[in-house]
Amino acid sequence: MPAADWADARDCILLDRTVAYLNTGSFGPLLRCVFDRATAFRRRLAEEPMDFLLRCVPALLWDARERLAGFLGGDRRRLVLTTNASVAINLVASSLRLDAPGEILLTDHEYETMHWCWERAAQRLGLGLRTFSLPTLAIEPSEIVEAAAAAMSRSTRLFFFSHVLSSTGMILPARELCAEARRRGIVTVVDGAHAPAFTDLNLADIPCDFYAGNGHKWLLAPTGTGFLYLGPGNEDRLRPMHVSWGYHPPPGSGPPDAPDQFGSTPRLRRLECEGTRDICPWLTVPEAIDFQATLGHDKIRTRMRELTDYVRQRLVDWRGLVLATPAHRELRGAMTAFRLPDDTNAEGLRHGLWERFRVEAPVIERPDRLLIRVSTHFYNTETEVERLAEALGELLRG
Repeated sequence: MPAADWADARDCILLDRTVAYLNTGSFGPLLRCVFDRATAFRRRLAEEPMDFLLRCVPALLWDARERLAGFLGGDRRRLVLTTNASVAINLVASSLRLDAPGEILLTDHEYETMHWCWERAAQRLGLGLRTFSLPTLAIEPSEIVEAAAAAMSRSTRLFFFSHVLSSTGMILPARELCAEARRRGIVTVVDGAHAPAFTDLNLADIPCDFYAGNGHKWLLAPTGTGFLYLGPGNEDRLRPMHVSWGYHPPPGSGPPDAPDQFGSTPRLRRLECEGTRDICPWLTVPEAIDFQATLGHDKIRTRMRELTDYVRQRLVDWRGLVLATPAHRELRGAMTAFRLPDDTNAEGLRHGLWERFRVEAPVIERPDRLLIRVSTHFYNTETEVERLAEALGELLRG
């Protein structure tokens, strides 16, 4: 698409024009059409709650479920809607039963709160918790699969990993990793917080047991949009964290996977229903999907690659930055991380990026290194990357 067309697409997003926003990896800004849709739903909820919740929501909710499942390449009957990926993973970790003794296996690049989540689950289940080192600058995807396979043992009961690493943006070969675990009878839980609209995600192609994801990042859906996908054979392995109206289906309900009068199925509603809550974010998912479809998913991915390549060319070796995201096309997407010089003051850099230059890009503190991560979605520009380079040139000088 010509630059003018991308500028028009950018105008469709609620962005603070004074900020160079290079952090979709944390939160995506909202599309104007999605914001308007959510606002209209909330207005109707405020005006006539019962009519909206009882008569309008079921059809809207089922449509959102169908559209999201189709976008993800999954089965709508196994798609549980949640607030975010963390809630989805906690649902699994809090109720899944595993044989003890044994261990839960994680990579050494998992999101810290998710490490805590599995730490608690291991204590509950009487299991150990072990991590293994990822080859973070792997040249080929097979190196990652080999490292994971070598770390699995007869005592491994569950393998948890991120489809896309939050720290560096490296894309792990989820299909191959899950297949290795399945061959060994190991349960797989995949943290796909970054994957929807970041990768060409096809859940039917990933032989996992559970897959969690977010809509508020690269899909540009509202905060409060997440999901848990139940792999075949796992539909009845979890118990809801909340006992509410979905816990027992009402009299006369159909089969567990049949659409019900609530916009769900008896099986899914048992896990979804938390009582009274705002589900308007879920209902706007079709709007977010349609917007990116109108632009063209292939064109968006091409634009993201162009911007990512520009980031790499512009910042590699700039003021001592060292690339921390692999070069292989299958291992990288629209998040690029750089190792900062050893003498960098993390808080000082964060403060300077924001207060002096109005640049939004996270500085990530790893045990062995300090990173800066640059997210580039279709709405970003080369000018914003130059602004970041200018900021780093000033803040990292000397």
